[in-house]
Amino acid sequence: MAVSPELRDHILDLLEPLGGVTARPMFGGVGLYREGIMFGLITRRDVLYFRTDDGNRGEYEAADMAPFVPFADGRMTMPYHEVPDDVLEDTDEISAWAGRAWEAARRNRKTGTGKGRKR
Repeated sequence: MAVSPELRDHILDLLEPLGGVTARPMFGGVGLYREGIMFGLITRRDVLYFRTDDGNRGEYEAADMAPFVPFADGRMTMPYHEVPDDVLEDTDEISAWAGRAWEAARRNRKTGTGKGRKR
């Protein structure tokens, strides 16, 4: 099952105040990007996750929100946490959480070494 277009569009509408947020399909879900940096994802089960690190993970843990686990056997977690439902209902709140997720993604962005690039 793919992400519902209605949810994708609703989240993009909520994130409009953040500016420049785009959605790209990926592995049956949708990646959320700003300035080319992925900071969120919507899974095939229509669950929204934002990027986390030491700077913002605590607010997700305080809300008892789980990290993203891409495989059913739980062998791996990714540095994204589910966004609380009450945040999804408030444009100002979701923009603030998304902004902090984008900052986390920027802080943890991997830079290329140049290997494998065509010159």
